[in-house]
Amino acid sequence: MNETATLWWDSDNTGIHYIEQTLLPNEYSIVECRSIERLATAIKRLEIRGAPALGVAGAYGVALSAVLADKKDLKSFMTAVQRDADILRSTRPTAINLAWGIDRVLAAMKPARTPADAVTIAIAKAEEIAREDTACCHAIGKHGAALLPDNCTVLTHCNAGALACSSWGTALGVIRSAVNAGKQVKVISCETRPLLQGARLTAWELARDGIDVTTITDSTAAHLMRKGAIDAVVVGADRITRDAVFNKIGTYMHAVCAHHHKIPFYVAAPLSTFDPKNAEKDVIIEERGRDEVTIMGGRTFVPEGAHVKNYAFDATPMELVTAVITETGVLRPPIDIQKLLSHRSTT
Repeated sequence: MNETATLWWDSDNTGIHYIEQTLLPNEYSIVECRSIERLATAIKRLEIRGAPALGVAGAYGVALSAVLADKKDLKSFMTAVQRDADILRSTRPTAINLAWGIDRVLAAMKPARTPADAVTIAIAKAEEIAREDTACCHAIGKHGAALLPDNCTVLTHCNAGALACSSWGTALGVIRSAVNAGKQVKVISCETRPLLQGARLTAWELARDGIDVTTITDSTAAHLMRKGAIDAVVVGADRITRDAVFNKIGTYMHAVCAHHHKIPFYVAAPLSTFDPKNAEKDVIIEERGRDEVTIMGGRTFVPEGAHVKNYAFDATPMELVTAVITETGVLRPPIDIQKLLSHRSTT
């Protein structure tokens, strides 16, 4: 089964390489990113996307800034790196992993006595975060695979696969791990309007791995649930607060339908996605541009005089979630995030 990296630090320590996701499935292209401005654009344009992948991108971004910054003295060097970190942090407000990756590398750099030391530390920490993410996805996959029946059809929304992580995936990691364990798993991939990450990315990943996948329009999901054609729903997450799971717009709709039809609704996400400080009401939901909704294939489908709302995420109340699958195990709501993360930091 394929386990290609989504993004990685180049061996010459001069930049980041990543799969350009907006071109898939028609073109597989690797981009060499050697500036903070280019990385910020890549994140905004969703060339790099998915919560865990954004955490790795944020970490690599700080390392890239350290490589590029003027090294005449430590104070001005750190000021420049912090400025670049703030630019990257502002690109996607809802996903928590981006800031988490940035902050971990910045914290690691603090004891450095020289800019050269700081560069070495930054690269090493970013690489460590990428390795951790891959190991984390495999652990999530193992825990989640045990929840799936031996023969089942799983619905997923958007892309929480290898492309959304350093490799393997969270929601798709559960599916891959179940298949590796010998289970017969079929996947229903919602297209995920308006940018079709489910159709373009999830279906591409699974078909490449030889896993049975069928793409549907988002509005078909409830019909299939009512017909008894769905055994479980597994999605990823961009942020988890004590009262809600934030994920790609449309997730809440699937959770409501799954709850009505008594279908388990699982969220697969690393502990880095948990937000111990905020509740749903405190989180900014990213709104994206009009053209993502109004234009497809160069043709306009919404008249100029009509208003458009293009929310990138929605919030699913925790009472609709059957369980959250993490690298440490399966958590059943309610979840005490403060206790969960404080316990982890002491172990």
